[in-house]
Amino acid sequence: MDVFENQYDLIQRTRESLFRYCESLSPTDYVKEIETLGGVSIRSLHAHVADCYRVWLGSRALGKFLPKVKPESVGNVQEMREVFKKTDALVHEFLNEFKNKWDPAIQASWQSGSAELTELWLFTHSITHEFHHRGQIVKMGSQLGYIPPKMNLVKP
Repeated sequence: MDVFENQYDLIQRTRESLFRYCESLSPTDYVKEIETLGGVSIRSLHAHVADCYRVWLGSRALGKFLPKVKPESVGNVQEMREVFKKTDALVHEFLNEFKNKWDPAIQASWQSGSAELTELWLFTHSITHEFHHRGQIVKMGSQLGYIPPKMNLVKP
């Protein structure tokens, strides 16, 4: 049993409930910029989450050049699902590459300098970052008048 692959499976299954919630929004509301939250949209937060995985796991850990996901290039929730399919493949590549090698530190750019980070830290940062923005997305939907279902981690 690979604990990290099982953990990511829970995250993917939990993400599904957020996708279903976002599919209940009108297409206009999914891309609407909310001024009270800094002018971001639900779509832009979704793209930002995918980018976090791409930057931290793909670029910094795996050394890949991955272009930024531009929110305006993603027209709807179904297209965002496709972005996350690619993100999932990247995460699985990362998990396979660093299986049983979680402690060696790598130099990674960090703000205006660099820091020594472990692969475990990179993975943990990416998944906690997703859940942070998940809460913001649900809050934005609520502000737009959509009642969210329970958004707990799925049961195993």
